[in-house]
Amino acid sequence: MQTLRRLAALILKEFLTIMKDPKSRFVVIGPPIIQFFLFSYAATFDLENIRCAVFDESRSVLSRVFLADVEGTGRFRLTGYLENAGQVKETIDNEKARLVIHIGSQFEENLRSGRSVEVQIIADGRSPNVAMIAIGYLGSIVENFNKSLLEQGIVQSNGPGLSLVERAWFNENLSSRWFIVSSLGGVICTVVVMILTSLSVAREREFGTFDQLLVAPFSPVEILVGKSIPGIVFGMLDALIFAGGAVVWFHIPFRGTVSALMVSLLCFVITIVGVGLLVSSLSTTMQQGLLGAFLFLMPAITLSGLATPVENMPMWLQQADMLNPVCHIITALRRIFLEGADLAMIWPQIRPLLIIACVTLPLAAWLFRRRSV
Repeated sequence: MQTLRRLAALILKEFLTIMKDPKSRFVVIGPPIIQFFLFSYAATFDLENIRCAVFDESRSVLSRVFLADVEGTGRFRLTGYLENAGQVKETIDNEKARLVIHIGSQFEENLRSGRSVEVQIIADGRSPNVAMIAIGYLGSIVENFNKSLLEQGIVQSNGPGLSLVERAWFNENLSSRWFIVSSLGGVICTVVVMILTSLSVAREREFGTFDQLLVAPFSPVEILVGKSIPGIVFGMLDALIFAGGAVVWFHIPFRGTVSALMVSLLCFVITIVGVGLLVSSLSTTMQQGLLGAFLFLMPAITLSGLATPVENMPMWLQQADMLNPVCHIITALRRIFLEGADLAMIWPQIRPLLIIACVTLPLAAWLFRRRSV
């Protein structure tokens, strides 16, 4: 009974401590509600508004009917009509469309004469889940299109009708392992660096050594730099080990350049260090620092496009995701591994990382200086 009383008193004390602290109350109530709505919008495998381009060499009545069926499902969003075969490669490479529908010049003639007709689907294999689901949608559309032609008497019941020919670029077998493992190093690196840096300053305050740092002959900026270097070193080591493991152990192709990999990872790690130090500068205890780190990690990883496409999210959430450094490094790593990107090709992902770092690092230094006065 004495043990149960002491245990009950300890549990009551912890509850009162949390409920009396305004910050703890907000952490317990506010972020879970916000994350519930964010994740409900973002974490879905149902695809809508799939960007789709069309290379229609037939330009016939039946080809227009077929494309109207595709667009009428609400699953696909037509981004434009291509004029020649060379534009197909450009469209997929620059991610202007997730897939291209190629209709041959003899589309209507072959259908009406009962010969076999193929529609070629060129999918972006850098996102195999999206490609497989989109091809599945198109398969259903083709099946319904064939039934409609049969009912209208345009084709005979024993005719071959319309069929799909699928091709995937960058990830020919649409292997989800290539898609996940190529970017997994950036996600795991995020967790390690964020926890290390978010606890660094808070640990000094909790252990009572913070005042010793202040009386030492170091400026606040020097202390922050000293605390940043271990996080950067460990983060780079982890990320490079995971990148090597992806190639050696999982046989993920590495088609890009080593310089692009090193520069993108370094910019990303510095950015995460800035976010972690900002959280640590705002925290007075290690518990607050750890909670702050997980409050950042959960939405950052879930909204990063690691498992579900960013294009699935509402437009306002896609724009807010531009402030998510994990989203940019995942895109950069997939482009380096699967697409063969060099430093110039991943500059659109590096630039926002540098902007975020230029905001978080000076802000962390200012907060550290302000709270140390």
